[in-house]
Amino acid sequence: MWAGGVGSPRRGMAPAPTDDLFARKLRQPARPPLTPHTFEPRPTRGPLLRSGSDAGEARPPTPASPRARAHSHEEASRPAAVPTQLFTDPLALLGLPAEEPEPAFPPVPEPRWFAHYDVQSLLFDWASRPRGTGGHTQAGSGTLALAEDQTASSDLLLEAPGFVSELGGEGELGLGGPVSPPVPPALPNAAVSVLEEPQNRTSAYSLEHADLGAGYYRKYFYNKEHQNFFGLDEALGPVAVSLRREEKEGSGGGTLHSYRIIVRTTQLRTLRGTISEEALPPGPPRGLSPRKLLEHVAPRLSPTCLRLGSASPKVPRTLLTLDEQVLSFQRKVGILYCRAGQGSEEEMYNNQEAGPAFTQFLNLLGKVVRLKGFENYRAQLDTKTDSTGTHSLYTMYQDHEIMFHVSTMLPYTPNNQQQLLRKRHIGNNIVTIVFQEPGSKPFCPTTIRSHFQHVFLVVRAQAPCTSHTSYRVAVSRTQDTPAFGPVLPPGGGPFPANADFRAFLLAKALNGEQAAGHARQFMELATRTRQQYLQDLATNEVTTTSLDSACRFGLPSLGGRRRASPRGAGSELQAAGALVWGVRAAPGARGAAGAQAGSPDGTEVPCLLGISAEALVLVVPRNGRVVFNCACRDVLAWTFSEQQLDLYHGRGEAITLRFDQPPGQAVGEVVARLQLVSRGCETRELALPRDGQGRLGFEVDTEGFVTHVERFTFAETAGLRPGARLLRVCGQTLPNLGPEAAAQLLRSAPKVCITVLPPDESGRPRRSFSELYRLSLQEPSRRGAPEPVQDEVPGVALMPTKKQLLHVCLNDGSGPPGPGDLAEERTEFLHSQNSPSPCSSLSDEAPVLPNTTPDLLLATTTKPPAPSAGRETPPTQDGPASPSGGEDRGDPGPELRAFFLPRTLSLRNSISKIMSEAGSETLEDEWQSISEIASTCNTILESLSREGQPIPESGDAKGTPKSDAEPEPRSLSEKVSHLESMLRKLQEDLQKEKADRAALEEEVRNLRNNNRRLQAASESTATRLLLASKQLGSPTTDLA
Repeated sequence: MWAGGVGSPRRGMAPAPTDDLFARKLRQPARPPLTPHTFEPRPTRGPLLRSGSDAGEARPPTPASPRARAHSHEEASRPAAVPTQLFTDPLALLGLPAEEPEPAFPPVPEPRWFAHYDVQSLLFDWASRPRGTGGHTQAGSGTLALAEDQTASSDLLLEAPGFVSELGGEGELGLGGPVSPPVPPALPNAAVSVLEEPQNRTSAYSLEHADLGAGYYRKYFYNKEHQNFFGLDEALGPVAVSLRREEKEGSGGGTLHSYRIIVRTTQLRTLRGTISEEALPPGPPRGLSPRKLLEHVAPRLSPTCLRLGSASPKVPRTLLTLDEQVLSFQRKVGILYCRAGQGSEEEMYNNQEAGPAFTQFLNLLGKVVRLKGFENYRAQLDTKTDSTGTHSLYTMYQDHEIMFHVSTMLPYTPNNQQQLLRKRHIGNNIVTIVFQEPGSKPFCPTTIRSHFQHVFLVVRAQAPCTSHTSYRVAVSRTQDTPAFGPVLPPGGGPFPANADFRAFLLAKALNGEQAAGHARQFMELATRTRQQYLQDLATNEVTTTSLDSACRFGLPSLGGRRRASPRGAGSELQAAGALVWGVRAAPGARGAAGAQAGSPDGTEVPCLLGISAEALVLVVPRNGRVVFNCACRDVLAWTFSEQQLDLYHGRGEAITLRFDQPPGQAVGEVVARLQLVSRGCETRELALPRDGQGRLGFEVDTEGFVTHVERFTFAETAGLRPGARLLRVCGQTLPNLGPEAAAQLLRSAPKVCITVLPPDESGRPRRSFSELYRLSLQEPSRRGAPEPVQDEVPGVALMPTKKQLLHVCLNDGSGPPGPGDLAEERTEFLHSQNSPSPCSSLSDEAPVLPNTTPDLLLATTTKPPAPSAGRETPPTQDGPASPSGGEDRGDPGPELRAFFLPRTLSLRNSISKIMSEAGSETLEDEWQSISEIASTCNTILESLSREGQPIPESGDAKGTPKSDAEPEPRSLSEKVSHLESMLRKLQEDLQKEKADRAALEEEVRNLRNNNRRLQAASESTATRLLLASKQLGSPTTDLA
């Protein structure tokens, strides 16, 4: 070590020369960053080095000259050098690029087994926040990470500093980068909010960036028995805590206890959720005190600062206002009119009248209303004296009232270039629609001078006022406004002038205003407002009762027994809310060696994994963005090791999760949670060699379902069974490969390694809910669709699913299953109230859908094989099984179609009417009967409208009801007759049930009326007796 720098390599005697290249490399000074040239002495760069591995002492930096300080802004933009890296990274010593460190695992939020209600509760941070900052990330956290977004321009929109342009084709931000937008019923990532309850996508375009969990206090606390505590914490500032204890009957007959908790601080995120009593430490016999509860749930919160809130009705009303200030169902949007050749702000504000193209656009967007006397949302427009114009544009969309500030409908001021009366309203809107006529100049957002306008939706008309009118759309938003949907198609359109474009544009406007709420300016305003509410509650609405003096929870119910010890993690895993783990996630599935499938660079993103009874989400804690979500009913399977889990969902897509906790602990908890809330299972890894003829010994269809496994082959020995589903072939997931690439691998690979999803307990293939939903929508359209003809592949036959389905639909119920048989997809109508989801039976807190409309689902039912497809077979004679279910069949005769098609359609319409009239008290077996009839009707319609085997008529067309002992009808005529008899019986049963119910209701009404008459007569008699006793002067008796 050189003391005081004397004798160092840069001052004093130089070290002796050497031939060692490594030592010479060590002595070579680090390459300095590019700086402006000055004549001042150069400052010391980093620590001093000498030969060997010891470090010298660093000298204090030389003060920079004024000229160098003038260029300090240039140095600030350059990445700072890390001197300590020279001693820790050998590649840096050799002058090579340093290795990128692995991303760290995010810390798990406290407390451990807290079941979060929504996404923003997952991101609640106990760290103290400086005054004036919110709980969200800094500006630009949600913007697109693509460089071309900052410099994109088109004929609609010009680039501008401080703004991000979206011209179309950007996609949704997901795990690993932009992904294709989801298809219903899946939700976009930005639309995921509540996790404890199901979020159903009711329209084609979802509303995003909405804090739907803000209604948690109103739903579970307001007008219910609970306790509120307020105080001023030294680190967190003003704090408001709401506590409530719930009791529910468990599945085993016992009582389940849990605590619902809300913690509010000055940050814009709120902790909302539930913790089971089993996850808390044992308490005294009289019950758990609020202090002990908060010490476990909120250990960083000082319990001495909290006081019990007052019993004033102002307290719950203030808490409602505080929580729901982010919820608004009234929006205002500005509309600017840009004529051909115009482009500046003054030109657009000075257009007095609307042209035909603009009028057509306004009529499509909403309804022109008279302002005077208008009683709905007016958006600061004058509805009494017409001072802000006589008319305006108003509409409703997804329960939101939208009032438009149209530039041509606001008052026009002559000789005023700025048009302040118009700019007063449009300039104070967050979202502005800029309508462009054909031939107008591109819009530049910097021409608009406003502090509130953060989002511009540029709409240009094409061929206006014609039958071929269409529109193109571009979006410009500030850099601190996160991206929002719906996603623009490539090129921004064109969109036909119809209701779908109106819904798209309104959803885009609503999502844009909601996303702009995450900008720095509006976050600071919301934080100040929130701090004022909390300060007022902690100062003026508290009592002198501390946490120690507050009453215990559940004193009447827990007074006579002592709580048992916690049962471990098993009971906590049954919570309805989202449990959280810290993971590193990557798209695709990794093999045994850790190679990434589906992600070329294998980049892992630190995320918080939240699994509730309804959904699974991945949230990036750095910017608070949801990068992945799927419903628990869409989880297909998983493959896990000690610190890694591959999760398959949807159509077989996969993500990889890595854990940092002790080997096997976190993975075991996640697997146990998935087993409780989903219908998935563990996969099986099979390595299948080929036989002497080069065959694998099994057949699959284009979707990856195994249709046949040959006897005495390696595939059968390994455990492959019909109905299994291929998820991965040779390390690649099936959706990424596609049918052709998968077939090529199965043909040519010398040894095939596959990941298989076993069939369910009944041997039927496993499908996700989203797949069943899409199949139910495609079922009417696939009747009559042409079937592709594919060449047979030896060893692996890829057969169309539709052809296999037709082969199964027309079977006669005899003989063993053939090699081409598949489980038939049948339509079942399951009622939401009577058929709860699998996760609802796991926890009593799992919510039930309030919708009484039957959900259209698909299930699979195994069918016997079909008769021979090559010739006509009498219905009473069993034909040999066809070796292939994919051969073409002759078309039924016109007279056969004309005879059966109207009757089957009538049957299906009658079934639909019965289902619409059935009440919520319909039994499950009745729904099962209806589903069987509906399924058979769909099967007959499908067979009649597509290629099929001619079936001769036999038997009476009308038929008679058959008893259970009679054989199953085999001909098409007998099937239709049997269906008609079943339908008549079902209609009679329903009519009888309705009559009985009506008679019972009438009897109940009569009893109630008689009871009311008796009560009235009794009161009248008592009144007369009292009057009579007073008149006679006798003492009044108690007649009650």
